[in-house]
Amino acid sequence: MKIVVLCGGLSMERNVSITSSTLICKALRQLGHRAVLVDMFFGLEDYDQGPEQLFENLPPLTEARVSEEAPDLAAVRASRKWQSPSKVGKGVFEICALADVVFLGLHGACGEDGRIQAALDLMGIPYTGSGYLGSAIAMDKDLTKRLAQAVGVRTPQWRIARFDRETFAQIVDSAPLPCVVKPVDSGSSIGVAIARTRAELIDALEQNRPLGRVVIEQYVAGREIQVGVLKDRNLPSIEIIPKQGFYDYHNKYQAGAAVEICPAPVDGAVEAQLGATALKVHRLLGLRTYSRTDFIVTQDGGIWFLEINTLPGMTPTSLMPQEAAAVGIDYGALCQTIVDDAIGGADQA
Repeated sequence: MKIVVLCGGLSMERNVSITSSTLICKALRQLGHRAVLVDMFFGLEDYDQGPEQLFENLPPLTEARVSEEAPDLAAVRASRKWQSPSKVGKGVFEICALADVVFLGLHGACGEDGRIQAALDLMGIPYTGSGYLGSAIAMDKDLTKRLAQAVGVRTPQWRIARFDRETFAQIVDSAPLPCVVKPVDSGSSIGVAIARTRAELIDALEQNRPLGRVVIEQYVAGREIQVGVLKDRNLPSIEIIPKQGFYDYHNKYQAGAAVEICPAPVDGAVEAQLGATALKVHRLLGLRTYSRTDFIVTQDGGIWFLEINTLPGMTPTSLMPQEAAAVGIDYGALCQTIVDDAIGGADQA
């Protein structure tokens, strides 16, 4: 098949996306597909050939690694030759229209928030992962928690702080401690901080002030456990034990920064409840093909839902591939399963 692996974009998670997508593209080529890696923001501005030729003369793939720091998006924007306000680069939709399917290797803004999914829907182009509505809802932590709580899923108490409506002092004074501060609609733990003191809270809020609004969430101490869903089936849980701090951006993507155990060493009843809850939220939001749900499990076995990810990371250290491997699905087979479900979903639409 002709497959476009869409990556990058103008997102704080673009480096994670590029690393994931490079690995995906390599795996698809090894399976015999004509897979082309395309950065959604830069598009084809550096290609001299027409879009159709890229499937015949596959460009080489370079090694990609997630850097320790999140990208400087102002520098990324300035480096594009085509100085347009568009977040979609030259030729992106043209080459996507020539593909049999688009593999969405995007993360974060423009990738997981439903906007690119809606555009591809309007063009009649099959793509991997969830549709535009489920993607948009899942990207918004506030909306997701509201819906999950309404159907009996336990989630830490939270509030939304809006810097345009409240003074900074009001937000600081009203937040309970300890708490977790995180962006409403971002992933990869970028901007996430655990605040145990007023000084730490001020630092966390200052970091996120440009976003306009943040989630301030009850801190629940416990084990960090995540559960993938693949084709309406929950995968084994995986426990993450950072060697230092919590599971932040550095500990997620730097090899050796965290110990990951799959299946997680939990009681059978807890494992069953984790899987059932992951499936419940996946179905509640109308998600498709795959997702990954994040939980905290307390010492007494209590399960707390945090959030759900509609395009889980596929880097060498990512959790979804490890969970799939635990049930005998290797990386290439995982990519093929995701592609097959996208094609099947398009046929049924």
